[in-house]
Order: sequence, then C-alpha cells, then structure tokens
Amino acid sequence: MNDTAKRFNPAGLDFSTYKPKHFLWSVEGKVATITLNRPERKNPLTLESYAELRDLFRNLQYADGIKNIVVTGAGGNFCSGGDVHEIIGPLVEMQRKDDMAGLLAFTRMTGQLVKEMRACPQPIVAAIDGICAGAGAIIAMASDLRVGTARSKVGFLFVRVGLAGADMGACAILPRIIGHGRASELLYTGRIMDGAEAERWGFYNKLSEPETVLADAQALAKQLSDGPTFANAMTKKCLHQEWNMGVDEAIEAEAQAQAICMQTKDYERAYEAFVAKQKPVFQGN
Repeated sequence: MNDTAKRFNPAGLDFSTYKPKHFLWSVEGKVATITLNRPERKNPLTLESYAELRDLFRNLQYADGIKNIVVTGAGGNFCSGGDVHEIIGPLVEMQRKDDMAGLLAFTRMTGQLVKEMRACPQPIVAAIDGICAGAGAIIAMASDLRVGTARSKVGFLFVRVGLAGADMGACAILPRIIGHGRASELLYTGRIMDGAEAERWGFYNKLSEPETVLADAQALAKQLSDGPTFANAMTKKCLHQEWNMGVDEAIEAEAQAQAICMQTKDYERAYEAFVAKQKPVFQGN
C-alpha cells in the first residue's frame, strides 16, 4: 500500500496481510479472492459475516494494489444464503416481539452489502458451483461477472419463506441481467435455475467444469487486472450510475468519464504501443 492510500484508508487495513474472521482472503498479484468458508453447511452467511463483507467491500476503494475481486465458496458450493439458526431464527424472534426497528436494521445492513459491492471500484467475478441460493444468489447477482458450472443451482428463495422477492436490490438488478419476465418468474416462484439455464438466460457469462471454475474466474479477473484498470473502474461506475439516467444524461456522463480517462498514462501507452506495433502494457494510471 502506498503512502497516499495509507493516508486515506480510515480502517487502516493492509490488504496484503488482511485476515478476516468469517471468510478467507488471499491475494495473488492484482487479484484478491474471497472464499466463503463454512463448507459443512454449504457456506451460509451469519450476521457477522454479512457485516464483515460489507465493511471489506466499503474499504476496497483504498486497496490501490488490488484491481479485481473473485468471490467463491469452499467445498463445492457457493453459498446457501442466510444461516437458518443464526439469522432466520433470531429474525423470527424479532417478529414475535414486534421489533420492527430490529428487522429494518437487519434488512438495511444486508442491502448495504450490495451497495458496497456495486460502489467498490474493482470489478467482481463470482465463481459459482453447487448451491447458490437466497443471499448467496444475491451476492452472485451483485457481482459484475459470473462464471458457473452446469451442476450449480441458483435460487432466489425468499418467497419460499413467506418473504417478497424484493430483497437486497433483486427487483432492480436481476431484471437488468436476465430481463423483466425471467426475473419475475424466479422471484415469484423461488424455483431453482440450473447452470445451463443460467448461462442461456445471461446470468452466467460462461460455464466451466467444477474442477476449473475458480481458476477460470481468477484467470478472467487477472485478464481484467492486466488491462487499463482505472478505465475499468470508470466503466463499472458508469454502468451502475446510468441506471437512473436518461440517454442524454448518460451520454454527457460518459463524455466526462472518457475525458478523464484520456488524461491517464494508460491512454498514452496504448497509442505509443499501437504506433510501435506492440501490445500495450497497462499500469492503471
């Protein structure tokens, strides 16, 4: 971490030595991998892991050496959603006590995780095998790219427990990935979507074999991290913020974004490499 990054890093995190409490974290080059690591339960989330993931994604804006993130799960599954005993049970107790404030605090906290994933500058690649359900499906949805397996099973299961499909931004984000009608079906029925259908519908960017899905996702992340990473971060920001813009406003926003990117050394490097008939070596500045 350089001196500037340290100065503006409010949490004081050193991402090269970061040791989270509720999942695994590893860094190779410019790519970091988050591994949900409760394989005996198919990697469910707890209140604590939700909060730690939220805080990590919030602080990734200060991780100047990390340009892409991979999210995966251990033991042949991605994530089975919220832990029945550690989350759903306590939420039912809140309901019995008519604790609306507590319930709203929880739902806002989980939604904040998605906000932080969309706001962090690093493109996120999800490597999905096995069960990808409930909040796990939301984490996959909130990622920028998804590599899955044919045997994987994706389910937005909220309706199965008497809740709305409108959870953690699903009604806003999922239709933009797979279309309104398909998203409506999944959110109303809570049915499972297998890997082949997920790829056909555009939820997955590609299918891989179970033994290579993580490596393929990491290779994709590395490919992006070897590109113009400042420009990639700008693309991610534009993709997100332009959801709420008209075409004229979006064109103006992209004009400003592109003018900023034209001031980078990477833009100059690409030109010089083209003139020299060489492949550009981008450095993210």
